[in-house]
Amino acid sequence: MAKGLDVGTMNILSGRQEGAETVFVQQRNSFVEIEYSDMAEQMLSRSEVLHIRKDDKVYVVGDDALNFANIFSEETRRPMQHGILSSSESSAIPMIKLITEQVVGDPSKHDERLYYSSPADPIDSDLSTLYHEKTLESMLGDMGYNPEPINEGMAVIYSELADNSFTGLGISFGAGMTNVCLAYYAVPVMKFSIARGGDWVDEQTAQATGTPVDKVTSIKEDDFELDFQTDVGGVEGALAIYYENLLDYVIENVTKEVDEEDIEEGLDVPVVVTGGTSSPNGFEDLFADHLEDANIPFSISGVHSPDEPMYSVASGALVAARSEEEEEGGAGEDGEE
Repeated sequence: MAKGLDVGTMNILSGRQEGAETVFVQQRNSFVEIEYSDMAEQMLSRSEVLHIRKDDKVYVVGDDALNFANIFSEETRRPMQHGILSSSESSAIPMIKLITEQVVGDPSKHDERLYYSSPADPIDSDLSTLYHEKTLESMLGDMGYNPEPINEGMAVIYSELADNSFTGLGISFGAGMTNVCLAYYAVPVMKFSIARGGDWVDEQTAQATGTPVDKVTSIKEDDFELDFQTDVGGVEGALAIYYENLLDYVIENVTKEVDEEDIEEGLDVPVVVTGGTSSPNGFEDLFADHLEDANIPFSISGVHSPDEPMYSVASGALVAARSEEEEEGGAGEDGEE
């Protein structure tokens, strides 16, 4: 039984196959610190709120963290920042370990195959993803899995472009980063990340409107839509402005990287946009509209967003893990004959 794992700045998701169904488990990748008391810990335990105690503090973790933050007017803390483990958060590793254990569960057998998402190094930042990738590999190995990193953009290709022979441009709009991969028959031709995503949109909106970041995030995740109409003033108007700026920035960098990689001009490929940041209604149409004005030296046959864009990376990681597991099983059978 193989598994796929999407380790995102905002959410951690796992995918596994149960019969004909793919089952996903999701938790928010955040926590909030509250003062310890016997009563508080008892109430958290009775309510099945995910939490851990450390000295005189209690850390509420996962989906419940945002609720607590909004109630107590505090900011959530994140184990990850800009798509990788946060260097400024001392509790990053124990918190992400707890959340990941809740999401992925125990392996069904020792050395169960698990592919986990890993971002490419960003082209617009000095950030390195190596420490992040190797730390997750060690953590998942200690949990009893046989982990293997998969590029986040390539996971999108595996998830959404099987019907197109795994050929196309996959873009994962995450919270911390935006990951891009151009593949031709499942071979990556170009892959990179950009150090901007949903967090950047939220932070800029919060700064422009004087609204707490967690409040902006809640508004964005509730009923926010991108409908080509930007109202002046207010959080939703600011969100629309910074969303459009993010799309232009991503397209500008895609165009630049395509030119540098000297991609063949005769290509005609579909574009898939996924990730939690692409969830608002209207995102797909807005991206397609901005893409029309771009000077990309190959043809775009269409822009598509899956019904559940949040699940694409975990799903693609699962596809890769199951494929390798089947190959290893076939090799074992051949060896026995």
